[in-house]
Amino acid sequence: MNISLIGYMGCGKSTIGKEISDITGLKFIDLDSYISSKEQMSINEIFSKKGEVYFRKIEKKYLHEILNLESIVLSLGGGTPVYYDNIETINNKSCSFYLKLSPKELAHRLMKEKEHRPLISRIEDQNLEEFIAKHIFERFPYYERAKYKINGNQDVPTIVNEIIDITKPS
Repeated sequence: MNISLIGYMGCGKSTIGKEISDITGLKFIDLDSYISSKEQMSINEIFSKKGEVYFRKIEKKYLHEILNLESIVLSLGGGTPVYYDNIETINNKSCSFYLKLSPKELAHRLMKEKEHRPLISRIEDQNLEEFIAKHIFERFPYYERAKYKINGNQDVPTIVNEIIDITKPS
């Protein structure tokens, strides 16, 4: 059983994924960290040195590589489901969950870590919520194709238990 976590940056994919891994024994993989390790560059460096087109191509390649493994919890980049046929691959090779949060809550969470997020690092604080809302609007058709939608405004243990309950063999 593979579990994939989908959602906008800051929604808690990595935190939730690590907790699920700790409880279930499934191996946790963060796609961006995996890509950085394989490419021996940070995501920021890949974007600045090689561009987004290159990044999206290798992202697809590594997504396929990871989803051919067994018994993993995969935290995806916020844009991963949007490109190529990635959402189909994600749904065919894993049980996918969209961690859904409002733009207001995401802006609140991300405000503190803007400098570590290249996509929003140059967005002024007062414009962040609107930027996120527009982005989610564009990505929503892909996020909504996840097999399950989870309310991300709950506490971490509640979300983790909900996902574990859904994925338990019956």
